[in-house]
Amino acid sequence: MAIKTSEDALATAFPAADPGIQPFGSRVLVQIRNPRQKTSGGILIDLGSQETEKWNTQVARVISVGPLAFKNRNTMEPWPEGDWCKTNDFVRVPKYGGDRWEVDLNEKGVALFVIFNDLDIVGKVTTDPIKIRAFI
Repeated sequence: MAIKTSEDALATAFPAADPGIQPFGSRVLVQIRNPRQKTSGGILIDLGSQETEKWNTQVARVISVGPLAFKNRNTMEPWPEGDWCKTNDFVRVPKYGGDRWEVDLNEKGVALFVIFNDLDIVGKVTTDPIKIRAFI
């Protein structure tokens, strides 16, 4: 299923940023979607609500996959079902866990990154990742 959303919306939700880290082993590096700054009607969302949405958001873009991700740890053979996700896929991730950090983008805000184990990735997003809302 093709994901349909505007490039501007994706660039705002997932701003270009260098995480400064490459995952080792079976880990997956993702960028968490930035919270909305205004509603579809143009009303500005207060900073408190933005912070809550940021920390509750479980939609992310895969940035990088470690060399052992989605492989049998004993034989290094790929899993029979193949890779669950690859770079630039949108995925659901756990609200808690992982190694989290922010990269300051100056006037553009921040980008939030997390490294998870490959088994911790919850699922692949098959619809518009902008339309999935955090539970607030």
